[in-house]
Amino acid sequence: MVQTKLTDVKKGKVKAEELATKQREISISEFFTKNRHLLGFDNPRKALITSVKEAVDNSLDACEEIGVLPELYVEIKQTTETRYVMIIEDNGPGIVKEQIPKIFTKLLYGSKFFKLSQSRGQQGIGISAAGLYGQLTTGKPVKIVSKTSKKGKAHYYELLLNTKTNEPEIVKEAVEEWEKDHGTRIEIEMEGKYHKGKLSVDEYLQLTAISNPHATIIYKSPIQDKPIEFPRVINESPKQAKEIKPHPYGIELGILIKMLKDTKQKTLQGFLKHDFCRVSSKVAKEISDKAGLYEKARPSRIARQEADNLFQAIQKTRIMTPPTDCISPIGEEQMIKGMKKEIDAEFYAAVTRKPSVYRGNPFVIEAAVAYGGTLPGDELVKVIRFANRVPLQHQAGACAITKSTMQTAWRSYGLSQSRGALPSGPAIIMIHMASVWVPFTSESKEAIASYPEIIKEVKSALQECGRKLASHVRKIKKVEHEKKRKKIFELYIQEVIHSLNKIDKIDKEKLKKKLENIAEERTVGENGKQKKG
Repeated sequence: MVQTKLTDVKKGKVKAEELATKQREISISEFFTKNRHLLGFDNPRKALITSVKEAVDNSLDACEEIGVLPELYVEIKQTTETRYVMIIEDNGPGIVKEQIPKIFTKLLYGSKFFKLSQSRGQQGIGISAAGLYGQLTTGKPVKIVSKTSKKGKAHYYELLLNTKTNEPEIVKEAVEEWEKDHGTRIEIEMEGKYHKGKLSVDEYLQLTAISNPHATIIYKSPIQDKPIEFPRVINESPKQAKEIKPHPYGIELGILIKMLKDTKQKTLQGFLKHDFCRVSSKVAKEISDKAGLYEKARPSRIARQEADNLFQAIQKTRIMTPPTDCISPIGEEQMIKGMKKEIDAEFYAAVTRKPSVYRGNPFVIEAAVAYGGTLPGDELVKVIRFANRVPLQHQAGACAITKSTMQTAWRSYGLSQSRGALPSGPAIIMIHMASVWVPFTSESKEAIASYPEIIKEVKSALQECGRKLASHVRKIKKVEHEKKRKKIFELYIQEVIHSLNKIDKIDKEKLKKKLENIAEERTVGENGKQKKG
C-alpha cells in the first residue's frame, strides 16, 4: 500500500516536470497575432477601416505637434479581389531614421502611453498592429518614406515584424529624393473589403473632416477616378495640449507603490509635490500627517502598509482638480463650421462644457446638433461620436455617449422619442469627449466606458444643445401656425368683399388690398417676426 502511494507521487512529480518544460513566455506580438480582434481587426472590412484610422490619427497628431495645418492624402487601391493597398501621406515633421523601424512595426512602442496630455493615440499599438495585420494576411512588408527637413533626403524602409521577439526586421533600406519638404508616407498591403456608406472608410474620413475642420484631406477610393477633397475651413491649428503630471486622485494603490520605489525625490514631501500635480507643500504635509508618516521620510523605504495609509490619506484630503491646459477641445464655432461643411441643415447649435474630472483625469464634453434642411425626418437621429477628435464608428450600444443620448428627454426639445430609445426627427447629434486618457472599453478604442461623471456631463451638454434646438423648433412651429392663419384670412377675403358689395357699392380692389394688409399685420411672416399693426 505504501509502495503504491510512493509510485503515484513519483509519477505525479514526473508529470509536473513534463508540464513545466512546456511553459514559455510569449511576446506581445504573438499574443495579438492570435487575438487581433481585440485591436479592431475582426474581419477584412473592419480591418481596412481600422488601418486607415490608425494611420490618419498618427498623421494628424504629428502635424499638430509642430503647429502645421494638416494636409493628408489617403488612397485605397485594390490589387486583387480580396487585397488592397492603403497609402497615407502627410506633411508632418517626419521621423528620424533610427526611430522608423520601431515606430511602424514594434508593438507597444511610442511616447503617447507615458504622456498625460490629449492625443488621438494612447497605447502605442495602432499603426504597428496595422502593419502586423498586413504581414499576416499578405506576407508583404510595410513600406515607409519619411523626410525631416527640406534640405535632407528621404529615408525609405521596407519592414517586417519578428513576432517572437517583437522586434523589427529590415527588408530594404535606402535614401531617395522626395518632393515634399517634410512628412511621412506609409503603404500597407492587406486583406480587406471595401464598401461605401455606413461604417466605411468614406464615412470615417467625412467624420474626421467634421471634427478636424483645420485639416485638408484628399481621398481616392478604389471605385473613383478622381479624388474627393475635404477642404479645411479654419486656418488655425488647435491649441497645443500641454503635458501634466498625474493627479493623486487618479492613482491606484499598486501604481502609488511603484511610484514610491521609482521616484528620484529624496523625501516624501518632495515626492508628493513634484511627482503629482496640484500638491503644494501645505497639502503634502496634510497628506503625510493623515497617513501618520514623517514628511521627510525616504519614499523608497516606505513599507506596503504605510503606502496603503498614504493612499487612504490622499483620498481623504481635499486637492484641487487637475489643470485643463492639457486638453484641447474643438470649440463651439469650429464644431458648427465642421458640421456645415459636411451636413446640409437649416439650424446648427453647439456647446462646450466646462472641464470636469473622472478618476483624477480632466475631460471636456462638447455637443452639437444639426437640424432640418435635407435631413430625413422619419428616421432615428444619427449620433456621431468622437474621442479626442477621432470618430467612433463601432460598438455604439456599449458607449457612454449613446447611453446618455437615449437617457435625454428629447421630446422636451421638439424631437419624437420612444422610451429607452434614440430620438427621431430631421437631426444629427454630435458628441465629443476630449481627455488626457479616454476610458475606452477595449484596446480597439471603439466605445467609451460609462463612468457616472462622463454620463452626467454628456447629458448636461445635450440638454444645453436641446434648449437651443427647442427654441428653433418653437419658432418654426409658430411660423407654420401663422401661415395657416393667414391662409384662413385670405380664404374669406373674397367672401367678405362680395357680401359688403351687396350692401353698398365699394371699390373691390381697394378693399381687397386693405384686408390683405390686415391679414399680413395679424400673422407672422416667413422671417418669423410679428408684423406691426
